[in-house]
Amino acid sequence: MFKEKEFAFTILCSVFIGSLVISEVLASKIVALGQIYVPAGVLAYAITFPLTDTIEEVWGKSYARGVVLAGLVALGVVFLLICLAIILPSAPFWKEQDSFLRILGMKQGAIRIIIASVIAYFVSQYHDVWAFNFWRKVTGERHLWLRNNASTLASQAIDTTLFISLAFYGVMPILPLILGQYFIKVCIALLDTPLVYLLVHLVKREKIMKGEKKPSSVEP
Repeated sequence: MFKEKEFAFTILCSVFIGSLVISEVLASKIVALGQIYVPAGVLAYAITFPLTDTIEEVWGKSYARGVVLAGLVALGVVFLLICLAIILPSAPFWKEQDSFLRILGMKQGAIRIIIASVIAYFVSQYHDVWAFNFWRKVTGERHLWLRNNASTLASQAIDTTLFISLAFYGVMPILPLILGQYFIKVCIALLDTPLVYLLVHLVKREKIMKGEKKPSSVEP
């Protein structure tokens, strides 16, 4: 039986990996948000940043880095399983191989996009963990909103710039794509601050009630 703090960490880690993996699948569809065009997985991927911030705030930097590494391993396993599903012979009555490839984003040029997304993920998420820890040292137990937003906004800029540049340089104009996607990610990042406060409050409150640590203030 899980202890409460172990259960909370398991849930957050599971949501992180699930959001990360499904963001790669959803990215095969491009959606229109007004005049801005972004992959459908942008929301799912953006959720991963407040989750690592919450984990780092409660459990520390090493746990957050471990979750980022676990996400990288999960992406690798999922990619291998998708490749296996593609190369296995289709049933004689199943004629949807092209649709299957299209939905999974495995058509021409997919390898470049996959490599770009993995590099952008690893660099930006590790930067997020580092930046959150840096601002935590500066702010102490105060101003969670500052370290959450300062680390996430910078990391999202790194992620967007790396991914778009590596995936689409020489194929299409990258600056409009970078600016459009980053604008959407900034909006999501600013809206997720209350979620981080709520998650941190719930987990720390549970730990305090169980006598596992002394109360510490999470002030705006």
